[in-house]
Amino acid sequence: MAIRVRGFCSAVAFALVFAGVLRCAASYDRPPSRGLVSVPPSDGRGSSSPEQVHISMVGKDKMRICWITKDFSTPAIVNYGTTKGAKYQYSSRGTSNSYEYVLYKSGEIHDVVIGPLLPNTTYHYTCGADTTQEFQFKTPPSQFPIKFAVVGDLGQTEWTNSTLQHISGSNYDVLLLPGDLSYADTYQPLWDSFGRLVEPLASRRPWMVTQGNHEVEKIPLIHTHSFTSYNARWHMPFEESGSDSNLYYSFEVAGVHVIMLGSYTDFENGSPQYNWLVSDLAKVDRNTTPWLVVLIHAPWYSTNTAHQGEDESVGMKEAMEELLYGARVDIVFAGHVHAYERFTQVYKDQANPCGPVYINIGDGGNREGLASKYTSPQPNISSFREASFGHGELDMVNASYALWTWHRNNDDQSVVADSVWLTTLKSVSSCKQ
Repeated sequence: MAIRVRGFCSAVAFALVFAGVLRCAASYDRPPSRGLVSVPPSDGRGSSSPEQVHISMVGKDKMRICWITKDFSTPAIVNYGTTKGAKYQYSSRGTSNSYEYVLYKSGEIHDVVIGPLLPNTTYHYTCGADTTQEFQFKTPPSQFPIKFAVVGDLGQTEWTNSTLQHISGSNYDVLLLPGDLSYADTYQPLWDSFGRLVEPLASRRPWMVTQGNHEVEKIPLIHTHSFTSYNARWHMPFEESGSDSNLYYSFEVAGVHVIMLGSYTDFENGSPQYNWLVSDLAKVDRNTTPWLVVLIHAPWYSTNTAHQGEDESVGMKEAMEELLYGARVDIVFAGHVHAYERFTQVYKDQANPCGPVYINIGDGGNREGLASKYTSPQPNISSFREASFGHGELDMVNASYALWTWHRNNDDQSVVADSVWLTTLKSVSSCKQ
């Protein structure tokens, strides 16, 4: 149950654009702003009851189940199977940890990897000692088609609620989030509220996330470590991709190789992240994974006036753009700017048929409001832009074609505002190396 918190309100508006081939920025009367939400613990749950349950992919046939309990003696065990309410066929154990942040101490965070699992199959599961609460998830398919939901800068507002409701109805397989999750901004109880807010979705489909600036949470002299909460709560499969950090990793699913990069950790030539990216790109087999997708937080291309000139955008682009272009990356998703914008295929600020399509989708519903000002005139490489909240859906139809749609939150309705068919660069003979 979501509870309204009056006072702090998101300046809200939602973006439309039906672009296909056209460049445009449609006029749109934006609905009024909405308040923050806070999700308290459910009444009647015991100290060993799981909450903030979310899942993420691990390798080709495993799933990580994470949850939190008040009870520090609850076992990290997941019982699971394909039959609802029955005696489960399988059981896996994992680890439990907690963290401290200034005066805050988290609940017990449980981390269990289960599998091997069958593709495109519904599993039912329980977490820990409380077997009265049953959850379920569906594994992604092992081959095309596959659908990704894409949303950035979620936060915890009534517009976030609207966005999540629309995503829930999209029948997606995997969610991709390019940073800025809870907007806790050092106030740790908001991480707990966020976990409860997204649990109805994140416990049913894998959520694959990377970090943004709001996850840093470093306080000079008081809390000198970055990403403490994020790393403790959102363990991604970095080990399986040869990364040494939870801040950057890759995974493969149904013919798609997805790379999650960290805008707020070292990215210069010779840094651990840079070297890992070189190694990971060299391992990509476009015959097995014809689609190559990258997520960052701070956008490399943006015509919005917000966040211009930041090193996390400019410096990272300078360091890594050539690597992505050389690897023939198909799509680069970013957040950070609280608006929607889709670029044509670009390389070094010029349209290039062998460059990635850049899409900024930091419009999930955050409390800071929308970034409504753009540079004028709109440059040719910017295909569509609008300051509105919403989410995207990427339908990978087959090894050659995908349909991208951006869904604006039109009041409480989801409206397809921008749509374009994409072709993987592997299928473009002039781009083969």
